[in-house]
Amino acid sequence: ILYLSDACLSYSYHMDDEIARFIRRVNPPKVVIDNDVYKNVTVIKVDSANKHGILLEVVQVLTDLNLTIKKAYISSDGGWFMDVFNVTNQDGNKVTDEIVLDYIRKSLGPDESSCYSPRSTIGVKQSVDFTVIELTGTDRPGLLSELCAVLTDLQCNVVNAEIWTHRAKAAAVLQVTDEETSSAVTDPERLSKIRKLLGYVLTGGSRSRRCREPKTTVSSSLNADRKLHQLMFADRDYDEWENNVDDEDKIGRVVPDVDVSNLHDLDYSIVMIKCKDRPKLLFDTVFTLTDMKYVVSHASIDAEGPEAYQEYYIRHTDGSPVKSEAERQRVIKCLKAAIQRRVFEGLKLELCTSDRVGLLSDVTRIFRENSLTVTRAEVKTKGGKALNTFYVRDASGYEVDAKTIDSIRQVIGQKILQVKGGNTEVKPSSPESQTGFLFGVFKSRSFVNFGLIRS
Repeated sequence: ILYLSDACLSYSYHMDDEIARFIRRVNPPKVVIDNDVYKNVTVIKVDSANKHGILLEVVQVLTDLNLTIKKAYISSDGGWFMDVFNVTNQDGNKVTDEIVLDYIRKSLGPDESSCYSPRSTIGVKQSVDFTVIELTGTDRPGLLSELCAVLTDLQCNVVNAEIWTHRAKAAAVLQVTDEETSSAVTDPERLSKIRKLLGYVLTGGSRSRRCREPKTTVSSSLNADRKLHQLMFADRDYDEWENNVDDEDKIGRVVPDVDVSNLHDLDYSIVMIKCKDRPKLLFDTVFTLTDMKYVVSHASIDAEGPEAYQEYYIRHTDGSPVKSEAERQRVIKCLKAAIQRRVFEGLKLELCTSDRVGLLSDVTRIFRENSLTVTRAEVKTKGGKALNTFYVRDASGYEVDAKTIDSIRQVIGQKILQVKGGNTEVKPSSPESQTGFLFGVFKSRSFVNFGLIRS
């Protein structure tokens, strides 16, 4: 019976795929890019046969290219999908790079098979295998440092990573390689040991509840943004909004204004969002609605000013609107959480140096010993260089002290670790501190000897 069910399911998927291909051949998607209509924005129009999730695919292609969506009009009620996006590049200018424009046409147009899939993330090499580690748990000061130390002891090198924290929750997607082979870790016993030891670290600060066991998979590419949202959602970080009725959360961030109401005569639910604009905001809201199995039939997006206004007309996949007050509140909380997950407070630090096994462990250990906690981290490795970004704040809740940052930069290297945000201004205290002890001949000595641990 099991084999028969699997065969039927496979046959069903095969038929659905064939039908989708047939519809695509009869009505191929059309992508029009216009740089003449408006003075300051590029207009991208996408027409195609409608399917669930197509809006997310289009938004992700534009987001992966780091384009800013200033305005958007979406209509996909029925069998056809029609979108208009007004976009700019990161500098706020029109998109004129022919390589980027050609990528958009091939990714969203009729010959998308000749290009990367819209679900792929640009910049990730498909030929290199990684072991992907997914982590969720209760956040606490020093958690990232402890996780990195375990991986270093296990001879694993973190080559790419995204770490988010939100309302006492932490989620991470790490791409690691074996120190000896520089490829994925595939040995089952070793993978089991990695999961076991990382699980010990995750439960160490949260003994009152059972943490989810770390998940390891071998993959050549991964969209970390999607996975981090899913991990946070599965860990129910949105439940923290239930008792929050103020306009600001516990650390002073403005809470997004989200409302959901029903149009009973039209069988739609209208989602209204008003919040401060930021990169990838549209992706975060569209992904959340799609992942919650809602269909966006119509939408209007306006983000030309400092605030973004988003309006969605949504239904369930069966065509019904939001069915209860409990469901309405859940949609509101989940959207608020999705918007705030990527809003990180703290001082922004950028590290650029030659990559090596244990680098991330050493750096995060210095942060921990100086009473700094990492609220977000983005780790990248390219051409043997580590390009890491950290958002840090004082573990006690105070502002980051300039002297602490100066001490850290003397050890790591003034040129290696740069301050990129916040009100903390630090200057090199001596010419010899430009290289840094950590990456020089004294890197094996204890950090305590450099007087970094605060009293």
